[in-house]
Amino acid sequence: MITIAIVEDDKEYRSQYRDYLKQMEAQMGESFQIREFEDGDGILENYRADYDIILMDIEMSFVNGMEAAEEIRKLDHEVVIIFITNMPQYVMDGYKVQAFDYILKPITYYAFSRTLLQAMERMAARNRQYTTIPIKNGIQRIDIRELVYVEVMDHDLIYYTISEKYVTRGSMKEAEELLKDFHFFRCNKCYLINLAYVERVQNNDVLLGKYVVAVTRPRRKQLMDAINNYLNEISK
Repeated sequence: MITIAIVEDDKEYRSQYRDYLKQMEAQMGESFQIREFEDGDGILENYRADYDIILMDIEMSFVNGMEAAEEIRKLDHEVVIIFITNMPQYVMDGYKVQAFDYILKPITYYAFSRTLLQAMERMAARNRQYTTIPIKNGIQRIDIRELVYVEVMDHDLIYYTISEKYVTRGSMKEAEELLKDFHFFRCNKCYLINLAYVERVQNNDVLLGKYVVAVTRPRRKQLMDAINNYLNEISK
């Protein structure tokens, strides 16, 4: 389920957004939880970072949409903000709050649904940066962007992040399968490293921030090739 906030002082426009979202639900089989606010002050009151998308009018009484977005960004860096306005001169200001996009009034279903679909694709890509691993008494969600490397020791996998480490039962083959869609490289039978954290390769040592792991001599050239490919990919 996707949680969407509508922040709009015009009752007719709020109704139009609701109708468009219901139409998208019917067409896509998606489920939206919709919350409505009449002005920026309403959404800011007791704000909780549990929205996926905010549809934000700019011109509103009390707290306008741009001011509300600035305050929201101080509390929530992940939510997708889409401005809806009949005043295109405000569009450039949206970059200050990392707005995803804007829709100009009067709104058509095509423009509305296209922008929402693009936002949902962004969310899906962002969510793919997370994975879960089983731990004692439950599961642990890990941000792949913070995962530095994985070590196998006996029958345990140790996931080292920038601030924590998590231990679970498993094999290196299972870790490789879990992380196959990301930029990880197996240095030897014990270590699977995140190429984004490689600072230096010196002889058979790989420096990963505060961590140092070993790469076998036969895999050193493959590691250097993998690093070059990764750097070329992210520079595109």
